[in-house]
Amino acid sequence: MAETRDLRISNAVVLPEADLEEQFIRASGPGGQNVNKVSSAVQLRFLAGRCEAISPEVKRRLHRLAGQRATKDGDVLIEASRFRSQERNREDARERLADLVREALRPPPPPRKKTRPSKGAVERRIKEKKGRSKIKAMRRSVGD
Repeated sequence: MAETRDLRISNAVVLPEADLEEQFIRASGPGGQNVNKVSSAVQLRFLAGRCEAISPEVKRRLHRLAGQRATKDGDVLIEASRFRSQERNREDARERLADLVREALRPPPPPRKKTRPSKGAVERRIKEKKGRSKIKAMRRSVGD
């Protein structure tokens, strides 16, 4: 039985392997001869525009959360080159994508309702300010 490379986000959401594209590239930075010879970095492209596992609302939030990692086509591109091995970079990219989708699945908090202080609170504040003003006025010299 072949192993499926579907990406499990939660119990309810699984991103199908068909909507994920992996491309291996050469990583930059330190690593000596290994970095010049081995394509250990991974570019993981999530084809969110055509994915049916998530709703259009979640896709919009995902696109906004992805920022510069989102393309005009609605894809999300994750690059991982933190580790020396290709397999660990692949796992890192998939986990970062999963975290991003989990964040997009969470509904936004309800908008904050503006509140006004009660009439009594306003009066107490004004009374306190006047009292403080009187105290400071008493400290001034008579010539002022």
